[in-house]
Amino acid sequence: MPSPTDIARSTALYGRSAVRIARRRRKLGSEERLVFVVGSPRSGTTFTGRALGSLPGFVDLDEVQPWKAAIPGLLGQPDDVAARRLRHILQCVRTLGLASGLRGVEQTPETSFVLAAALRAYPDALAVHVVRDGRDVATSLLERGWLSAERTGADDARLPFGPYARFWVEPGREQEFSEVSDATRAAWAWRRYVTAASAVPERTAVVHYEQLVSDPAAAAAPVAERLGAEPGLVTAVFAEAHETSAGRWRRDLTPEQLADVKREAGDALAALGYA
Repeated sequence: MPSPTDIARSTALYGRSAVRIARRRRKLGSEERLVFVVGSPRSGTTFTGRALGSLPGFVDLDEVQPWKAAIPGLLGQPDDVAARRLRHILQCVRTLGLASGLRGVEQTPETSFVLAAALRAYPDALAVHVVRDGRDVATSLLERGWLSAERTGADDARLPFGPYARFWVEPGREQEFSEVSDATRAAWAWRRYVTAASAVPERTAVVHYEQLVSDPAAAAAPVAERLGAEPGLVTAVFAEAHETSAGRWRRDLTPEQLADVKREAGDALAALGYA
């Protein structure tokens, strides 16, 4: 049985080796062509991030928790200030994970609200906006209960669940948000995320989730072109999606819930071709 001293010595050796490798990788250069997968929660951002992160030369960074936790405090900050903070966080994570030389794919939905700053932090980066029918997103959010008064607890970045107004609720509407129906809050969230994620169209590739699961090749083509990746490889990873819930809102939303969704997000649904 190793003694505490032996364990401490072994840990220190591993740590020194990791530092040497990290320094060596920095000397070789840091890959700056990152990918930020954005869009509303329950839109397919997790699948898309994992799929793109599995491509050769890429790495799935998942939702970087300190990055996600920092975003509420960065909203409203000048882009250059937010960009410096975001880059510092992500560079630390990439260095510690020995992934600086790979094209990181970050998939935090809340990045939608600081997308201009994230892209400023990494001028060679690209955003991939995953868009899904807001009625299906609302159905899924209702199922999860993240915005419900009955839900307790917090997510992995320690942001609490429940009906309280998030940082993305429009100023002056906080009380209203806490008092409306769960369906209205779900539609509200979808509307705010998809609107925010559309802020930098010239540096964003759009993927409609319905097309991703029904015609992976068509969904993959524009993304592959923007990434400079092999279309066949992107098609292959997109084809791993097996989603049969498109249109489930027709079955699972009550007439009252559907009316609430349309009231809150009808214009955004129509603009994106969902109504």
